[in-house]
Amino acid sequence: MKKSIQQAVTISDTQQSGPLSAAQQRFNDLIAKIETRRARLLEWEKNSSDFQKKYAEQFIPLDQELRDLNIQIIHRLHEAWSQKGLTKGERVALSDIIADMAFALLRYGDNAELKLIYNQHSGSDYDGEARAELDDMKQAMEEALDIDLGEELDNASPEEMMEKLQAMLDEKEREYLAAEQAREEARRASRKKSARQQAAETKKEAERTELSKSLREVYRKLASALHPDREPDASERERKTTLMQQVNQAYEKNDLLRLLELQLELEHIDQHALNGINEERLAHYNQILKEQLGELDQEIRDVEMHFKHSFGLSPHARVNPATILRNLNKDLTIMRDDRQDLRARLAAFGEIQYLKVWLKRAKRQRARLGDEDGPY
Repeated sequence: MKKSIQQAVTISDTQQSGPLSAAQQRFNDLIAKIETRRARLLEWEKNSSDFQKKYAEQFIPLDQELRDLNIQIIHRLHEAWSQKGLTKGERVALSDIIADMAFALLRYGDNAELKLIYNQHSGSDYDGEARAELDDMKQAMEEALDIDLGEELDNASPEEMMEKLQAMLDEKEREYLAAEQAREEARRASRKKSARQQAAETKKEAERTELSKSLREVYRKLASALHPDREPDASERERKTTLMQQVNQAYEKNDLLRLLELQLELEHIDQHALNGINEERLAHYNQILKEQLGELDQEIRDVEMHFKHSFGLSPHARVNPATILRNLNKDLTIMRDDRQDLRARLAAFGEIQYLKVWLKRAKRQRARLGDEDGPY
């Protein structure tokens, strides 16, 4: 079996008399950029897998534990509210805090006991507020987007309403794109092309044909050499079958770089051959590599967007495969500190004097923050 040649696809200026031409420099530049994008995709593949594992095994259970501790604290504060030793003002302040905490936690899921506590301390009705808020959201969406979400959503949850809205928006976008395409086709059909336009289209089509021809030529040379039916040796036939599968995958993806790498690996080309690619063929290669680079950039954007969607990040958030695990570890450290603090407070809230001191500090903090954030 031939030993694989681990050689980078690049044009060298050490084996030619003059400096690299502009096309040769462009070729090397595109190859380097494609290699960078490949490395980033591999980094995303590895680090996102590690991130997902740690997120599932550590973040989700810890996040749930923090919610459970906060629920216990709400019950503890609710019990303390009716005890002797608190002034009227302290009870009012404590009610505000309990209502805020209960309201925040009810956003994560239905809890009948929390609703009763919230209703008592807020002087309102959580279900009624949620219904009114949802109705306002529905009306605002219908007015802003000029759509009718239908009466069947009157009793829907926020999640169901958003799913319905997204489905309607997707359908409207498809209809718009189809109508726009139809209008464009109609305009083209009714508009007689000038001689210059016809010549430009003919030239573009010819260039596309030449690009396909250049890619197909590399593929055919590899396919001819690797055809497994022509190999009598069983182990070598198996090796060639595997390589042929790689060749087919690369050709289907228009992955010129991978095809050239396979040529190097199989010793079908060498550095001298790379240096000797003529300018016309090099121009074709550069165009293919440019398109390949664009496809890799889009693939990276798709991977990043999927990651942000999967873990509840803003679509505008910046994510980097090199830092996602480090940031997750920072979040876990903060959450563990919060857990320790919540456990200590849960135990201390049984003492009325501690509660009075804590309430005084909480009132100052709420006043400093303009009553926008509670103590948690």
